[in-house]
Amino acid sequence: MSTLVRWDPARELDVLQGEMNRLFDAFFGAPRANGNGSRRRWVPAMDLVETDDAFVVKADLPGLDRDDVTVEIKDDVLTISGERKAEHEESDDGYVRVERSYGSFSRTLQLPDGVDPDQVKASFDKGVLEVRVPKPAERKPHRVEITAGTLEGEASEK
Repeated sequence: MSTLVRWDPARELDVLQGEMNRLFDAFFGAPRANGNGSRRRWVPAMDLVETDDAFVVKADLPGLDRDDVTVEIKDDVLTISGERKAEHEESDDGYVRVERSYGSFSRTLQLPDGVDPDQVKASFDKGVLEVRVPKPAERKPHRVEITAGTLEGEASEK
């Protein structure tokens, strides 16, 4: 008797993400968490939602305070960065199990042309950062009226 297994593309993406993280960690020399206290790179989860008038980014940043996070916009790129410090303590037995990731992080998102950085707002509540980026005004084509004759100050060609 064979078992039917439903294909889950999200699970496949998780596996691919894990393999890519392992590859980058191996290439750049970053240690991996393996249950014996080794550290691994922390990448906070983020959601990007488009509403009628804005793009809204929500990032889960448990254990961080507002002052631990930086939000910057430069050349139409939104960068959220910060650091979560390790909070583990040494035990009398000489060993510690650390499963939570910590360290510095940086996430970037390309914004559409025309975003006004002065209109971007950010708030931080219960470990969740929310950044609201108003959509730029829609650029409509400007119709140029064509007049008869020559333009004033222009020499006519004959």
